[in-house]
Amino acid sequence: MNKHKIIVSVSGASGAIYAKVLFDKLQQLSEQIETVGVLMSDNAKYVWETELGNKEYENLPFDFYNKQDFMAPFASGSAQYETMIICPCSMGTLGRISTGISNDLTTRAADVILKERRKLILVTRETPLSLIHINNMKLIMEAGGIICPASPSFYSNPTNFEALVSTVIDRVLTLSGLNLDMYRWGDTK
Repeated sequence: MNKHKIIVSVSGASGAIYAKVLFDKLQQLSEQIETVGVLMSDNAKYVWETELGNKEYENLPFDFYNKQDFMAPFASGSAQYETMIICPCSMGTLGRISTGISNDLTTRAADVILKERRKLILVTRETPLSLIHINNMKLIMEAGGIICPASPSFYSNPTNFEALVSTVIDRVLTLSGLNLDMYRWGDTK
């Protein structure tokens, strides 16, 4: 089995629970993963602490990188990370990526992923959307990126916030090429 090399960037958008559930599930799928490189903006840490009331991100078993560390392996396509997930993705981050502004490691890594024709998945968190947001999403999609809004589904009858968030994160992980047991439409489980 080919193990996955994944970059996860957490921007300062509201929705830290999406990042938390993503990290929990990546740990559960560790047998399919070679490495996970993590980027968290200062705003992402602040939002996590505000929304979740803790600093559990400090205890994650992944490799963390500074936002200006352009020596990180995934700052180059030669490191062959095949997937980058930005979760949650702010509209500012999306805008910088869509216009090719690589002013930090998140935007540089996204640029690398797109130029190498690999998977860039943006879990966007904003409502309502302006025409600028929609046009930036269009540019990213035309460049090969995937926009996966943090819009949970309800047909699995989630019973708590984490189960509701999992309806989005399970889709993201499936888009990433990971195999997981998840509710699928029409399942009789």
